[in-house]
Amino acid sequence: MSALLTVTGLGRRFAGGGLFRRRRVFHAVSDVSFSVPHGGVVGIVGESGCGKSTLARLVLRLIPPSEGSIRFDGQDIRGLKRGELRRLRRRMQLVFQDPYSSIDPRYSVRDALLEPFRVQRLPPAEGDATVAGLLEMVGLSPALARAYPHQLSGGQKQRVGIARALALRPSLVVLDEPTASLDVSVQAQIIGLLDRLRRELGLTYLFISHDLGLVRYFCDRILVMYLGRIVEMLPSGAEPAHPYTRALLDSTFEPDPRRRRHITRLSGEIPSGWDPPPGCAFAARCPRATDLCRHTLPALAPVSGDTASGQQAACHHPLI
Repeated sequence: MSALLTVTGLGRRFAGGGLFRRRRVFHAVSDVSFSVPHGGVVGIVGESGCGKSTLARLVLRLIPPSEGSIRFDGQDIRGLKRGELRRLRRRMQLVFQDPYSSIDPRYSVRDALLEPFRVQRLPPAEGDATVAGLLEMVGLSPALARAYPHQLSGGQKQRVGIARALALRPSLVVLDEPTASLDVSVQAQIIGLLDRLRRELGLTYLFISHDLGLVRYFCDRILVMYLGRIVEMLPSGAEPAHPYTRALLDSTFEPDPRRRRHITRLSGEIPSGWDPPPGCAFAARCPRATDLCRHTLPALAPVSGDTASGQQAACHHPLI
């Protein structure tokens, strides 16, 4: 299957300091490479602060990369001008994490759903009919078009956010923790909705979450990030090879008591992106770490020589 999105060697650094402080550099994303096939669902998982949301903004060109390339449907989008980027974003949309702040409280639902057309300078053929169709698509009543955000539940607001992202019929949708602020029952409804829309509209998803269990359920392929780098790439059903991925999996809740795992509690401090270690960033918290891990940065490599599944881990001592 051909790739809709291809990222190669992507990095982003932020400068800090000033007149009376030593200039420093924060390494938010470093040397990230991956691809997302047409119609696929690729998940990015990791703890808070690992660079997931920064990577999403880089992919959408909301912020420029410091190095690397981003190809969308065969086109290199890194050097596009403002007008070209605006047209490109008809095909690349974002669903935000917090439905409570993603919609302007001064806008009615109708205004929010017609906003993408105004931004792109594309007046909808029939505004009311367009709004009604978008609401029905995400399982909401067209009568809600006149409602305001404070009159909606969290789940309804997130459905409006999804409808707004799909208003221009994009090819790629970046989902930045779209269920994180919702109740568990509503999370399941939103995931079911996203799955149905993907199949009906032929969408491609880049799904960002801190919940590895959810990502394994919803995604075809998983990228695990730690301190701005991808430490493992694996199919959703594969056993983890990196100790960090194993720790994330063991910390997820398993409702079946016969299948519950021993919870791995990680100790040690998370390194800072202002001063990343020379070796593996996870070495300070890894029970398998050696001097080699602490001083030599591991490269992503196939696990146990397995190239068919595409599973790779950046680990000197993989679990499998």
